[in-house]
Amino acid sequence: MERAPRNKTIELSSEDIKLYSRKAIKLNFKASLDYVLDKTIHQDVFKTLDYLPESSVDLIVVDPPYNLTKIFGNSVFKERDFDEYKKWLDKWLKKLPRIMKENASIYICSDWKTSIAIPEVAGKYFILQNRISWEREKGRGAKDNWKNCLEDIWFFTKSKDYTFNLEAVKVLRPVLAPYRDETGTPKDWQKSGEKRYRLTSPSNIWTDISIPFWSMPENTIHPTQKPEKLIAKIILASSNKGDVIFDPFLGSGTTSVVAKKLGRHYIGIEKEKEYVALAEHRLELADNNKEIQGFEDGVFKSRHFE
Repeated sequence: MERAPRNKTIELSSEDIKLYSRKAIKLNFKASLDYVLDKTIHQDVFKTLDYLPESSVDLIVVDPPYNLTKIFGNSVFKERDFDEYKKWLDKWLKKLPRIMKENASIYICSDWKTSIAIPEVAGKYFILQNRISWEREKGRGAKDNWKNCLEDIWFFTKSKDYTFNLEAVKVLRPVLAPYRDETGTPKDWQKSGEKRYRLTSPSNIWTDISIPFWSMPENTIHPTQKPEKLIAKIILASSNKGDVIFDPFLGSGTTSVVAKKLGRHYIGIEKEKEYVALAEHRLELADNNKEIQGFEDGVFKSRHFE
């Protein structure tokens, strides 16, 4: 079937999948940081975490399967009893502190239904700092319920000493009611041409995120792909250039790709061959294209900023 002219979804042929998946590695021994740095590990997360080097990671970004029956490539994650889901979370979460530096942070994604399990389970191993709720505007409405447009990201740290770069994640917003002091000087806003704007501190409610769709060049066939802009906010806030970013459920590679674009190192684990290939292909594209939609000249723009 011929694609629509504006369809920029990344798709790979069977030959491409073979080619790009060969760039990934597998572990059956305790590896050094140099061995896994800037690599995609093609393996099941439960077979891999014990082989990663101790105290090597500055930031973990986790987008695990939610407690829904979902097809991921050749695998199916099946919805389970809520207590069983919490046991599944605990099985891999308890392995993460070992590989984290003392000042490391971890962000864990969840949907509204499974969100309540995250602080209960992860709270056994980390210090809870905040809960971010973001508007996921994509999706169909329900006939007998409210449309599901909310997801959470839980922000934890390993200790009370952690990185948070506020200036790196301020948001450019239009000023609708500009205020001037008694001398006529703009109060906390600037003007460029006819535009009035200010850089504001970000809150824990994010309404400026667009889910990847078919006309966006970052879009892939992965069913739960997170936006590059979303991951960029996390990486810029909670890491510095040269730091190591780890994603144990890498999917189509967004965390690694954004880390590379922002001058960080990355390590990712993904068990599906097609997603591994997509990640490696996107990492190759990032060699020549550092753009992140909605992030321009080092500034995040609100969705309605013109």
